[in-house]
Amino acid sequence: MQQNNASAANNVSKWTGTVYIFSLFGAFLSDSYWGRFKSCAVFQAIFVVGLVILSLSTNLFLLKPKGCGDQETKCGKHSNLNMALFYLAIYLVALGYGGYQPNICTFGADQYDEEDLKEGQSKVAFFSYFYLALNLGSLFSNTILGYFEDEGMWALGFWASAVCAFLALVLFLVGTLRYRHFKPGGNPLSRFCQVIVAATKKWRLEMPSSAVDLYEDVGKVSAANGSRRILHTHGFKFLDKAANISSREIEDQKQGCCNPWRLCPVTQVEEVKCILRLLPIWLCTILYSVVFTQMASLFVEQGSAMKTTISNFRIPPASMSSFDILSVAVFIFINRRILNPLVGRLRKSSPKGLTELQRMGVGLVIAIMAMVSAGIVECYRLKYARKDCTRCEGSSSLSIFWQVPQYALIGASEVFMYVGQLEFFNAQTPDGLKSFGSALCMTSISLGNYVSSLLVSMVMKISTEDHMPGWIPGNLNKGHLDRFFFLLAALTSIDLVVYIACAKWYKCIKLEGKSGENDNNEDGESEPENSKP
Repeated sequence: MQQNNASAANNVSKWTGTVYIFSLFGAFLSDSYWGRFKSCAVFQAIFVVGLVILSLSTNLFLLKPKGCGDQETKCGKHSNLNMALFYLAIYLVALGYGGYQPNICTFGADQYDEEDLKEGQSKVAFFSYFYLALNLGSLFSNTILGYFEDEGMWALGFWASAVCAFLALVLFLVGTLRYRHFKPGGNPLSRFCQVIVAATKKWRLEMPSSAVDLYEDVGKVSAANGSRRILHTHGFKFLDKAANISSREIEDQKQGCCNPWRLCPVTQVEEVKCILRLLPIWLCTILYSVVFTQMASLFVEQGSAMKTTISNFRIPPASMSSFDILSVAVFIFINRRILNPLVGRLRKSSPKGLTELQRMGVGLVIAIMAMVSAGIVECYRLKYARKDCTRCEGSSSLSIFWQVPQYALIGASEVFMYVGQLEFFNAQTPDGLKSFGSALCMTSISLGNYVSSLLVSMVMKISTEDHMPGWIPGNLNKGHLDRFFFLLAALTSIDLVVYIACAKWYKCIKLEGKSGENDNNEDGESEPENSKP
């Protein structure tokens, strides 16, 4: 397409950011109006259409611009129509993938009844295998599709992607009659705003001595959105005013009417509390995503500056991410079959093994180890590269396989952080906001990319002087990439301390009809009260 590296990189960043914006849009439609099954089917179909248009436009127009094929004539630029087709295709792919991804995870979890002991255990296993499936797909992309790209077979690579997406859609639709379906809960934004407005209107109203006197819908299921009732919890007491029944509401109830902008049930108030409690935990995961994104950027640049040949075979630096995928597969097995049973036997209070919050903390610890490992490898790489001044412009004699530990550690940290994050947000979001919980995970990765770019720009601006090229120059042999990795390790250590404080403060959601045991936080007990209507 005759774009320079900067323009191409910016277009990729815009596209990637758009994917995650569409994930929030898809989650909103799913939770509010369409439901998860319809959302998955529609966005998967859009995904397939986008890939087919991309394959056709590439095959018919993009690979052979006007004038190409003649050795004397320079290739012309693509027409506006050709470019419009290309951008339409890739943004349809972004819409389809972004809208589909958070819903398919949540829809899969919906197939398990968490109140059934056996199915509850299967639901926990589902998230691990779901994440493993994502990584196996990445392995196919990094090997087979990567080979097609290196050989210039772009159209074939796109058609392979389109066929895979179509087969996935067919496979998904085959199980239609066997799926469990849940109705959407209505617009969550209006429910959120109703609580804030109702609480603000009653800010002077005196609260009752017991939460039993707060307003709640009759029955186990909330009449507001059809989701299970949530028991009252302490904290954010100002919001409880939205469920405080005044004399005016008593008169309205006698007449059979109730203004949702003045009186909200406890379940609706607790939905808002759940989201507010999740935000600090979610913010702590963004810095982890900064570490995770280095695998696709600075790790590759580091590998390019190392010895990448064995005999006459050249190892593509980007293909080293295969060790990350293998590590994910290995540690999912270790976590499921060894670590969880062992912790369950040692800690009778936690028979399922490490809780989601604990696993996320372990993921942060391993991420710190990964950055330290990458920094140490870079120190040795620089040492070997600077031994001989003639190598200052070339590659280090240190083998690229010294990167294996840092890739393996990133893979191990993913199993604890991202799988734990998927489980945690799915378990701790209200019934009407499950897809939103999955979208939070994707948005964390997106913001991690943006924060990483901002951090690199700040580091380069501060470290670049007249006689110093900065920590991450074009020629890494003249820079100090090791210092950047150690900086990330230090920032992640601070993030770990903040995360531990947030995890101790967090109070788990308690749904009516569940056992009430607090699986994630021993100190965050919810109030086991039966709110009356």
